[in-house]
Amino acid sequence: MDDEIKRIEDLRKTLEYHSTKYYDEDAPEISDYEYDMLMQELRALEAKHPESVSATSPTQHVGGTAKRKAGQLVRHNVPMLSLQDVFSKEDVDNFVNEMRSAFEEPEFVVEYKIDGLSMTLRYENGNLVMAETRGDGIEFGEDVTANAKMIPDVLSTISDAPEYLEIRGEVYMTEADFEKTNELQELDGKKLFANPRNCAAGTLRQLDPEVVARRGLSMFIFNLQEVRGMSFDTHSQCYDFLSSRGVRIIEDYRICHTADEVWDAICAIGEKRGDLKYDIDGAVVKLNSYAQRQQLGQTAKVPRWAVAYKYPPEEKETVIRDVELSVGRTGRINPTAVFDTIRLCGTSVSRATLHNQDFIDELGIGIGDTVLVYKSGEIIPKIRSVVKEKRPEGTTDFKIPDTCPACGQKTYRLLDSADIRCINPLCPAQQVRSIINFVSRDAMDLKGFGSAAIESLCEEGYVSSIADLYRLSDHRDKLIQEGILGREKNTDKLLGVLEDSKKKSAEHLLCGLGIANVGKNAAKILMEKFHNMDALMSAGMEQLMETDEIGEVSARCIYDYFRSESGSRLISELGQLGLRMDSDLEAVADGVFSGKTLVITGTLPTLSRKEASELIEKNGGKVSGSVSKKTDYLLAGEAAGSKLTKANELGITVITEEKLREMIGE
Repeated sequence: MDDEIKRIEDLRKTLEYHSTKYYDEDAPEISDYEYDMLMQELRALEAKHPESVSATSPTQHVGGTAKRKAGQLVRHNVPMLSLQDVFSKEDVDNFVNEMRSAFEEPEFVVEYKIDGLSMTLRYENGNLVMAETRGDGIEFGEDVTANAKMIPDVLSTISDAPEYLEIRGEVYMTEADFEKTNELQELDGKKLFANPRNCAAGTLRQLDPEVVARRGLSMFIFNLQEVRGMSFDTHSQCYDFLSSRGVRIIEDYRICHTADEVWDAICAIGEKRGDLKYDIDGAVVKLNSYAQRQQLGQTAKVPRWAVAYKYPPEEKETVIRDVELSVGRTGRINPTAVFDTIRLCGTSVSRATLHNQDFIDELGIGIGDTVLVYKSGEIIPKIRSVVKEKRPEGTTDFKIPDTCPACGQKTYRLLDSADIRCINPLCPAQQVRSIINFVSRDAMDLKGFGSAAIESLCEEGYVSSIADLYRLSDHRDKLIQEGILGREKNTDKLLGVLEDSKKKSAEHLLCGLGIANVGKNAAKILMEKFHNMDALMSAGMEQLMETDEIGEVSARCIYDYFRSESGSRLISELGQLGLRMDSDLEAVADGVFSGKTLVITGTLPTLSRKEASELIEKNGGKVSGSVSKKTDYLLAGEAAGSKLTKANELGITVITEEKLREMIGE
């Protein structure tokens, strides 16, 4: 008895922790299946010890809390509840039979359970007036109206709509948009998203609607929350109305009448899930009749008229035949296991990522090993474990070699990182990435040279390195003839942009080289100290590490880059082509913000974020993207979000633009 009560308490703490990681931080640490199994165990123990059940248990309330990030908190008109999960045919049959015992010949709707995050849309006389996230599910959500309008599936107006219409749907990201977003994250040197659901959740809560538009979110509507000025008898009838008005509803839903029909529909969805362009994590079974739904009502956490069937993780054994190595656009070496083809979730699978050397070592993976591969409701296959007893004699754990598979140069594993990288700027696998980084806003800021233009120039053979950009004028007539950069006027404009960029201060060039750990701020700090490329290139490790914010890892990357044949050759080429090798920057020794770190949030009255950053840096300060104990000031404008809340919690001094100008003497 005592052991079971203790287990109940342990499970509650564990589930609350993982619920926070999933709903509030968009950073789950365990799979949905593992979470569901813990919840199932807790439910079983609470049923055995009903006296231990309380309103604070994860089994009794909706997961997640409302957060101030993308917008202000808003009170729900209708609660946005969870669904009761079921895991077997017996569970589904029991639900259907309960409904059939309560009502005469009830109809059921079986549809996809999209793996995303919930959002409710409110329309008044056909006009979108509010979009809100689920938040705590009961009282409050977040107002994300501005971001919702950036989603193509969200209609700003609905024709012939009732006086008031509130509909709930799931915001998600297709696999294609997810891969595109992660590719851009990698190019910008930012952390990659773990999966489409996390990416969608993080995107919808962004402060900048343009980020939402750029990443490409999608949305399906799956429920009517409230309606005034019109009535619907059934869920399917409401779907017909919404669909006729251009609202995107859940695809391929089925209307069923018996337990067998419901189970067949669930199985059909399970067979198709591997072919969908987005992730689903189950199938939803719900009553079609709104009157019957109202009669049954709901608990504090879930409606009594619906359940969500969660598919069991499908896993099979197979044998690894090879490990292929590829080089990402940032130089990261990516190992991929190639194994005997197996069928999972209705699709043929023969490859799975091995992530990095730490992952390989942890599982003990070698070529010839028998491994267990699974999907667990996701599209991307993963290796769960090695079947050790089936390891062939003489098999050893795989080791990623210390040379780049694309260019043959030495690779490096950075301290405190699991990634092994090639830092050769002329590596053919990285050429497009390095050139896109070079033309980006934080580097040389070559306006008009987007990723599409760079890819075209590389594909057609005009550009294979950064230096080749400055030789494009030699091909002017041919570029115009082939229209790669547009017509004559646009081609000449872009060639002019390249010519003008040669005059830019050397910190732009340094940032554009794509040296690991040397971004915009580090490039400025280095040029403030060394003033020109020659001095920087000849600096030793000790000199580099004496520079503010340049640690051993960054110093090693800089030192090795300039001593590599490819790095020194590229700098020499760029110098011969006329690019500046000196900087206009001077170290600010006595600025009012010297040694201080500032964070900017919200919309300032007159300054853009870039202008404010430049003003702070000009006066000796450093601008950081996140609030921490090391932050000295938070510069806050209108609609300041969670950064302001955190700054207040940490006791950090908050200043306005007016105060900033006063401090620097303007």
